[in-house]
Amino acid sequence: MPESVRNKKPFTSYQRLIILLLTLTQFTVVLDFMVMSPLGDILIKRLDISPGEFSILVSSYAIAAGVSGFLTAGFADRFDRKKILLFFYAGFILGTLFCALSESYESLLLARVFTGVFGGVMSSISMAIVADLFSMDQRGRVMGFLQMGFGLSQILGIPISLYLATMWDWQAPFYLVVGMGLLVFAGLIVGLKPVDSHLQLKRKEANAFQHMFNTMGNKHYRIGFLATAFLSLGGYLLMPWGSTFAVNNVGIAQSDLPLLFMVVGIATFALMPMIGSLSDKMNKFHVFTASSALMIAIILVYVHLPQVNLFTLIGVQVIMMCGIMARMVPAQALNTAIPEPADRGAFMSINASLQQLAGGIAAFMGGLIVQQQTKTSPLEHFDWLGYLVVAIILMNIIFVRRVYLFVSRKSSS
Repeated sequence: MPESVRNKKPFTSYQRLIILLLTLTQFTVVLDFMVMSPLGDILIKRLDISPGEFSILVSSYAIAAGVSGFLTAGFADRFDRKKILLFFYAGFILGTLFCALSESYESLLLARVFTGVFGGVMSSISMAIVADLFSMDQRGRVMGFLQMGFGLSQILGIPISLYLATMWDWQAPFYLVVGMGLLVFAGLIVGLKPVDSHLQLKRKEANAFQHMFNTMGNKHYRIGFLATAFLSLGGYLLMPWGSTFAVNNVGIAQSDLPLLFMVVGIATFALMPMIGSLSDKMNKFHVFTASSALMIAIILVYVHLPQVNLFTLIGVQVIMMCGIMARMVPAQALNTAIPEPADRGAFMSINASLQQLAGGIAAFMGGLIVQQQTKTSPLEHFDWLGYLVVAIILMNIIFVRRVYLFVSRKSSS
């Protein structure tokens, strides 16, 4: 499915507004998730909890998000997408407020579950809106902008969260997310028009649950689900251990971590539009395959790093993050072309659920593989994670190729 510069369709002014609103929405949701990592040490001490209990705080969001996506999948195509986006975003803001108001481990755990139920569905709703409002030759660029939310969360999330938590208390970052979320919510109400053209399409299913099961059972859709699950497995295997590996294995000072994440975030933020544009100009599967090869090479370097200086580690992580995002953008763009318009909401909800659940499984698998004798000892068997990620990437290329071939046949028919 070759894509040339001549065929690249420009965005309308309304489409540019939608990209901005969805990017800001994505930014607040990702930031809410990202603030938990830098708050780990503070929460363990302030709430008097163990590292295991803190890991439950983190995983509870992903599990709740995954379950929520499955439960809501059948209803996602039965409402105006603007209304369903506003409903879940309001729940996300409320859940984040509950996090800010929490005073104990138990109340924070319940608040994280509540936030995950609503926040975990936001990405799938956004993807469905993108598929409804943007043509296939525009979606790579759109995905590039939406992924900038991840880079922004690293640029702003970790440094600002650590600063606010240090100056006031650990609840302060959640208040920040609530304040930004309310502004974005107002922008969605005013700027986003109803997205309801899918409601005019004829449906075969009598009820929402039948719609969900039929979507899950579609053999062509299952290809996309597999591709998404394996895309998430690789990233989440390494991500939770990044700070510990940097400090205990590479020898980076704890005080240098905010700078590390900020610089990597800035690089990611700058690269995303270029990767999105490249994905629309070129064959999306070729972009995915080339970035997968880059990812394999840099991961094998990363997991074997000796003690190096901060700038060397930053350079390696920038290249690694570039590989991660350069795989994600074309893969997500291809995935949006799989479902029929009447199934987009359900497909995206199930897809997002599998992404969350795969991330939780990967984090659990990583915990079984990686060992650490004491809290200051180097991580052991970290290179094993690298080999496992390489195997997953190679399998993922096979699944994404099947997605690409299906989308190519569909677009030519």
